[in-house]
Amino acid sequence: MAVIKKKSTFLAIFWRQFSRNRMALAGGMLVVFFTVIAILAPFLAPHDPRTPNIRNRMQPPSEEHLLGTDALGRDMLSRTIHGARISLLIAVLAVALSITIGILLGSLAGYYGGLFDSLLMRFVDLVLSFPTLYLLITLVALVGPSIFMLVLVMGGLGWTGTARIVRAEFLRLREQEFSEAARAIGAGNLRIMFRHLLPNAMAPIIVATTLGVPGVILGESALSFLGLGVLPPEMSWGTLVNAGLPFFRTAWWLPIFPGLAIFLCVLGFNFLGDGLRDALDPRLKR
Repeated sequence: MAVIKKKSTFLAIFWRQFSRNRMALAGGMLVVFFTVIAILAPFLAPHDPRTPNIRNRMQPPSEEHLLGTDALGRDMLSRTIHGARISLLIAVLAVALSITIGILLGSLAGYYGGLFDSLLMRFVDLVLSFPTLYLLITLVALVGPSIFMLVLVMGGLGWTGTARIVRAEFLRLREQEFSEAARAIGAGNLRIMFRHLLPNAMAPIIVATTLGVPGVILGESALSFLGLGVLPPEMSWGTLVNAGLPFFRTAWWLPIFPGLAIFLCVLGFNFLGDGLRDALDPRLKR
C-alpha cells in the first residue's frame, strides 16, 4: 500500500507541475492531434493522395479541396495527412533507435567507467564536432535515399546526447545507498543497472526522447526537401514542400500548408518537452 501511495503522490505532483504550464498543455494537444492524424490517415483523408486528376490541377483552397490541389490535381489535404504518417513514422523509429543505443552505451560507460568510458566520451565529442546536417547529407548520399536508410542514419547519429545524459545519471546513481544495498545483497551488475539505476534515470531520458522527435522531423524534412529523403510515390512533409516550392508565386498553398504542418508539429513537441522537463525536475516538486 505504501508503494501505491508513493506512486500516486508522484503522479499527482507531476500533473500539478505540468498542468500549470499552458504552453506544455498546448504542445501536448498538438502532439496528440498529429499522432491521431498519422494513425488514422487512410480514414481521415477525403481523397486518394496518389491518384492524379488533371481537370482539378492547381485549384486554390475551396470547399471540395480545403487545402487546394497540386500540379497533378491531387488533393493537398489528403497528401498532407498522409505526409504526417511518413514524417512521424521516421521520427519515432529514428528516435527509438537512438534512445536504445544511447541507453546501452551510456549505462555501460557510467556504471563501469574506466577506459570504455573515456573512449566513448571521446568518440561522442568527435561525432558532435561534425555539422549534423552535412554529415547526414553525406551518409544518405553514399547509401542512397529511402525510408529505411533515413531511420538507420538519423537514429545512428542521434544517440550521443542520450548517452551523455544516461552516463551522467549512472555516475550519480551508482554511489547512492540503494545501489550499494543492492550490491551488498549480491545483485549482479546487469540487475543493478537495468532494475535499479535505469528506472531512476528515466526522467531525463523521457525529456530527451520528446525533444529528439522534432529534430528528426526537421532533419528528414531538410533531406527530403533536398531530394535525399523520402522519394515519390511516398510522401512526407518535406517532399511536399519541395514539390510545391517552384509554384510558390502562382500556387502559394502548395508549400505553405505542409510547411505549416512541420512548424506546428515541431512546436508542439518542443513545448511538450519543455513542460515535461520542468515537471520532472526534482527541484520543482513541492
